[in-house]
Amino acid sequence: MENYFNFFTEIEEYFQLRRGGVLLLSTLDWALIETWKDAGIPLEAVLCGIDAAFERYEKRPTQSRKVNSLAYCAQEVLTAAEEMKEAAVGSASQEERKRPESGFQISEIVAFLKRNASALETALLPDGSGVSGRMLAAETAGTLQRLAGEIENGNIPPRLEDLERRLAVLEEKLFAVLMAVTPDEQIVSVRAEADRELFPYRSKMPAAQIQQLQKQYLNKKLLEKYKLPRLSLFYM
Repeated sequence: MENYFNFFTEIEEYFQLRRGGVLLLSTLDWALIETWKDAGIPLEAVLCGIDAAFERYEKRPTQSRKVNSLAYCAQEVLTAAEEMKEAAVGSASQEERKRPESGFQISEIVAFLKRNASALETALLPDGSGVSGRMLAAETAGTLQRLAGEIENGNIPPRLEDLERRLAVLEEKLFAVLMAVTPDEQIVSVRAEADRELFPYRSKMPAAQIQQLQKQYLNKKLLEKYKLPRLSLFYM
């Protein structure tokens, strides 16, 4: 995928361009982009879907209100992804789209890992019944520091796909602990907030995407609550 690690920024800027004005993306919007990333939807498909959604919007007889959420484009993005997938069957270009940028700097990766380790080391996470948020944060920070040192010293080739898988596992463990130590009423409140934001767009999304979007929304809110960083290389 071209501009693999700029996936979020490319989509944000293109949506703002088509909308005709700067609009800060909401938590729902960022969560939606993340579901596209996790599903392996190419950047080209997302941009084509945004184009299709705005072309449909511009044909409406009245346009009294602007498009204020990426969720308006969700169905068209999925359609564009399916069409691109069908067109790419048997094509070598599909494998090429899965490769990250070859010019990624080792120094940037090392700095990113160390910065996230420092944030986790100073994080004030609560402890729950049989679960220690502080302990996991310290263990995760130690793992990030170790990975950074190994890459910096050349002991491990920085194969981005393998590193991203390691970081994804660390994130999943972190999310699980955050869910366990956060009071139930706060989790319920965030889920209700997600449902309210999703309500106008439910008819445009399949059930599986709605479920994934709710999960991503909750994860983002938990990270914001405890002031924790994303560990994925997508957030460099």
